[in-house]
Amino acid sequence: MQFFIDNALLIAVAFVSGGMLLWPLLRMRASGPALTTLQATQLINGKHAQVVDIRDAAEFARGSLPNAKNIPFAELGTRGPKELKKERPVIVLCNAGNIAGRAAAQLRAAGLAEVYVLAGGLNAWREAGLPLKA
Repeated sequence: MQFFIDNALLIAVAFVSGGMLLWPLLRMRASGPALTTLQATQLINGKHAQVVDIRDAAEFARGSLPNAKNIPFAELGTRGPKELKKERPVIVLCNAGNIAGRAAAQLRAAGLAEVYVLAGGLNAWREAGLPLKA
């Protein structure tokens, strides 16, 4: 028992750091599968995936993926289920992929079965040198 009292701070640090290591894994499970830029282009070309950009209209106007539909995150709950075809896969993106995970979970809860997140978001798409529409 004295060991735990003497090392309480170290034990607390171990638990906190363990939690920090597990957090990305738990978050990834909630958001669903993520696609690389190569996988996303294959899904777009092969299965005619719908691309949903959840950034606001001003950011979307500065550039996005070709044929992407802009449905801001705040409007996704009302517009997403109405405007997206349930039989086609959906790829959700934001700037870096952080908010897209929550959006993908929201779309899955609304009844869309095949929903993916673009890993790294628009930043990854740009870094890969892939085309953007302005």
